[in-house]
Formats: sequence, C-alpha cells, structure tokens
Amino acid sequence: MKHIASIADLRSLCAAWQRKGEGIALVPTMGNLHAGHLKLVREAQRLARRVVVSIFVNPLQFSPNEDYDSYPRTLDADLQQLAELEVDAAFSPSVAEMYPRGLTATSWVEVPELSEILCGAFRPGHFRGVATVVVKLLNLVQPNIAVFGEKDYQQLLLVRRMVTDLNFPVEIAAVPTVREADGLAMSSRNRYLSTQERAKAPWLYRTLCEAQQALLAGERDFDALSKRQLLKLKEQGFKPDYFVIRRAGDLAEAAPNERPLRILAAAWLGNTRLIDNLEVM
Repeated sequence: MKHIASIADLRSLCAAWQRKGEGIALVPTMGNLHAGHLKLVREAQRLARRVVVSIFVNPLQFSPNEDYDSYPRTLDADLQQLAELEVDAAFSPSVAEMYPRGLTATSWVEVPELSEILCGAFRPGHFRGVATVVVKLLNLVQPNIAVFGEKDYQQLLLVRRMVTDLNFPVEIAAVPTVREADGLAMSSRNRYLSTQERAKAPWLYRTLCEAQQALLAGERDFDALSKRQLLKLKEQGFKPDYFVIRRAGDLAEAAPNERPLRILAAAWLGNTRLIDNLEVM
C-alpha cells in the first residue's frame, strides 16, 4: 500500500492507473477507522480495480464550538488496518495541503436545501464543509465510484445531489450502517461515551426500530409518532436534536401513504452527539 500526503503524488498515481484503464474507487474518511469504515473499503474493492482511502479530519466541517481539536486521530493504526486489507493507496494530507489559502479564504461548495435541514440546522456550515472537501477529493482522485455509509444518510443524499448538479462522472455507492451487537451504530465518536452512557446509547436505535414497526403496522400520524419517540429518548437521558419521518429520496415532508420513508434521529448523550436512521419500505 502506498501512503501519500501530497496532492501532486496522489494525482500522479491516479493518472497512471487511469492511463492503464484501471477503475478507481474512493472511500473518504476522517480516520479512526472501525468495522464500518472497513466495510466501505471492502465494498470499494469489490467495485473497482484500485482503491484510494482518504484520511483527513476536515476542519471546514466543524463549527468553532465542536470537537475538531479532540477528534480521535489514529493514523498509524488506520494505515495498518488498510495495509492488511491491501488497499492500493491511503491519502492523508495536512490541512495546509488541502487548504493552502487558509480556511477563511478558500473557495467552497454549498448544496441548497439539503444543507439547511436536520443536522444542517443544528450544525450551521457543516454540510458546506462536507461538500467542499468531497468535491476536492473527487477532483484529485477522479474516481469512477465513491463509497459512503448510510449512517449519515443526509450526507449521502447531499453528495449524490451535488455530483448530479455539478456533472461529476462518478457513481456514489451506499453501504448499510454497521452496528454493534446491541444495535448502536458504529461511529468514531462512540469512544467519547462514558461506561454509563454507552449502556444507554442503544436506546437511540431502539426508538427508531419502534417507530419502524409502528409505521409497518399502519401508523400514519408521523408527527404524533415522532413526538412519542422524542419523549422516550428524553426519559432515557438523551437531549434530542430531532426525531423525524421523511421521504427517503430527498428528506422532504412525507405524506401519510408515501413510501419509501426514512426515520432519522440525532440526540446528545452527555457530550456525545449520536445520529442514526432506518428505512421503511
């Protein structure tokens, strides 16, 4: 596996593969890799001859009061895991390499509507940072396929809309959420949870499952169902940002008989913000 830190070296490597007609898959990550990330990598290997995994904690998607400085960085361990999977290249640039003009002077990309709702409403500027770094990575690697997880479903839809709107010749592949044995969605931020909080954390998934079962059983009052589940989260010690039932294709408000749906939730448990979602067909 090649470990690359410079944009010039990444461009050179990918161009060599492209000249040979070898398809490339990109897996963007912020590192601190867990089994969920590794599932993305395996899917990328199934879909393309060459795989690039980026490891970059992107400051542009963190607000000033968020956890950029404390976000877990485990580059050596990440590279070891990727080497064991025989990934072709890992790209771990510095902030200066990615944003040579600085964060406030750099050009940026914004996806309207999807950037402003749900997590976007609670994390202003977050999805602008996501869109900008993803565009930069797509431009650098020029992959045939980029692989994202469904845990951050809003991000997945946002990236898909962006590449369509900007005419990027890339397929966005989605991989289902990987969960712990008790249902908690795997996340790098789970390590922030205390022992007591970790024991409570699966309640987020349970409330989603209960809502899913209610919808499958014929529940049509989405607002009342969402309010019930929000109350359950609060009773378990969570501080919910939202619990909603939306149209799966664009996260717009859904009519009672529409399908498919997506149930999405975000909630704080102590100092840790957890997100999760489930599909209803």
